[in-house]
This record gives sequence, C-alpha cells and structure tokens, in this order.
Amino acid sequence: MADDYYELLGVGRDVSDNELKKAYRKKALQYHPDRNPGDKNAEEQFKKVSNAYEVLKDPEKRARYDRYGADAFRRGMGGGGTGGFHDPADIFREVFGGSTGFGGIFDGLFGGGGGGGGPGRTGARQGANLQYDMELTLEEAAQGVEKEISFRRATHCDRCRGNGMEPGTSKRSCPNCGGIGQVISSRGVFRLKQTCPQCRGTGSMVEFPCKKCSGGGLVMTSCNPNVKVPPGVDTGSRLRLEGLGEAGMGGGPTGDLIILIHVREHDIFDRDGEDLFIQVPIKFTLAALGGAIEVPTLTSKATLKIPAGTQSGTRFRMRKKGLRSLRGVDFGDQYVTVYVEVPRKLKPKQRELLEAFARESGDDLDPDGKSFFDKAKRFFEE
Repeated sequence: MADDYYELLGVGRDVSDNELKKAYRKKALQYHPDRNPGDKNAEEQFKKVSNAYEVLKDPEKRARYDRYGADAFRRGMGGGGTGGFHDPADIFREVFGGSTGFGGIFDGLFGGGGGGGGPGRTGARQGANLQYDMELTLEEAAQGVEKEISFRRATHCDRCRGNGMEPGTSKRSCPNCGGIGQVISSRGVFRLKQTCPQCRGTGSMVEFPCKKCSGGGLVMTSCNPNVKVPPGVDTGSRLRLEGLGEAGMGGGPTGDLIILIHVREHDIFDRDGEDLFIQVPIKFTLAALGGAIEVPTLTSKATLKIPAGTQSGTRFRMRKKGLRSLRGVDFGDQYVTVYVEVPRKLKPKQRELLEAFARESGDDLDPDGKSFFDKAKRFFEE
C-alpha cells in the first residue's frame, strides 16, 4: 500500500504552504544522507519525503493527489515508486537555497542523493556555491585578519573520477526508454512525450555504481583554507573564493565559496560605516576649567583637548581615527561624546568650596541675568 504523503511529512490535509515547507525541512534534515551515512532506510525515506513535498507544494499536483492518490503520478511513467519525480537533491536545494546546514556550510547536497541516474546525466552542470559564516571582532574587521576555516564540501570521487561507475565498467542503454531518453504515454486519445524518468533524458544508466560514492560521483571531503579578510569589512560583507565550492558534474566548473561576515558588537565603540562613536566621562572640574584627556581608539589611544566650559553631551571629532574604507585608503572619523560626571559623595572641604563657588557664581541666574523660574513662571500660573 502506497505511503500517504501527508503522513510522511507529519502534517494534516489542511496544511498551509508555510507549514508544509517547515515540515519538509525538518524531515529532510532528519533523513539526509550526510547525517545517516550508509543507512539505506534513511536514504529511502529522504527520497520519499522529497517526493511527497514536490507533489503537495504544487496546488495542481496536490489537487490531483487528493483526488487520485499516488497513482496519479505513476501512470505511464514506468511504474517505478518514484518515477516522474525530480531528483531529491534538487528539491532539497530549492528549499534550503542550496544549503545543507552542516558544519557552518550552507550549500550543496551530497551527489544528488546517490540515485542511479544521477551520474548518467549529460551536459555540464556547475557545482553549487557554498556559504560560510565568519564572525569577527571589531578590531579584526578594522585591521584585517587572516583566518583558517574548516568545512566539508562535495568533490569528485577519486575512485571513479566523478563518473559514478566502478572502474572498468561502462554505462548501459536505459531499459525504460531504449536509449532514446524519452517515453511516450497514452492518456485516452492523447499521446504525451516526456523525459524518461529513469535516465532523466540521457538514454543511458550506470549498471555498476561506484562502491565508494554509490554512483553519485561525489564524496564529502574536509577543506581548511586560509582566508584573508581585508580591513574595513562590516556585517553583511561578502568575500568570494573561486573554486572552493562543490564540484561540477559532467565537466562543469566547480562552484565558489562565499564568506559572509558578521562583526560582533563592541563593548565601548559603536560603528556607522567607517565612523566610530564612543562616550567618555569627564570630571565636572575638567569640563569647567578645560584640559586634555586620553581616549581609546581601536589601535591605541589619542589625546583629546577639552575646552573650558564644555557642556555634557558635547561631541568632538577626531579625524582619521575611524576604520579604513574598503573602497580605498581613506579612513573614517571617531566621534567622542563627553558627559560630565557629578560626584556622588563630597568631603566636607569639597562641599564648603563648592558652596562658596555657587554663591560666587549666582547659580540661580542664567547668563542673561534672568532666573529660569522667572522665565517659566507662566507655566505655573493657573
């Protein structure tokens, strides 16, 4: 008895498109061949949930399935359990954006699921691009850094050299289409010509799949390149390393590795493009009398002059103390906002001096001689 597609994905018949995709992602990762090496049952389940999702995500196919069941997709297609369906690897890439989600790498599926027809495809096909998420400190992003990264990618099998066949063997003509690559099915008075689902239009099949890669032509290998990150990168910056993606099929070129940069938040600096922003406390005596302070920069420290009478919240600009621009040799600026610290406790002598200062300054008057409360009097009148 055929599997129920809804049960395979663990959803009800009224499932929404979004819930359907979430259910497939969960099941696909559960049964993915990379997570279950050598487990034929998991591989078969991976194919089944992929086929089920392919049908249910398409409104027209879903309606046919709800009416006729799985037979609606088997008639005239050679009678195979998964005949007429796309490669599970292609469905996986479509949903995950080319992503496996394993080991920090977000692209590519191992060899198209190891299906017998995969290596028989004709025509060059470029390998998938891979994405690696790299986290940097603000200091590393500002100065540039070289880091060794580690990930796994699909490369050509060294036993079969990527053709999916056991050494010394050859392909045979597809028994389903007789080597033509197409099959004709009858629907009443209509005759429909379509790509052969067993050989996927190549007209040939691998009779003895490679024992190392199970006919996929690709194997997962570790890769540990050194990545040079230039100064000035920011969150969202991308670096492309050509030829470090997944191997192509049928003579196609290898994909690329995309490094996606994430810069961690800094304890004291905020960043806006190439400019840096920092808040620095100063003593109220320094704000009143003026002087100089040392402020940190990303590379060391610098001296900042504080004019007499500086008010809390004043912002100062330190030219060329920001980050290097990715577009050239220019640097951004560093902006320093000072705020005046008021002492929480005063010694008797300090209080005495401050009270004398207050009397001398007439602290209840503003510079033009009018009391603030005189100005604000109308707000208190009824």
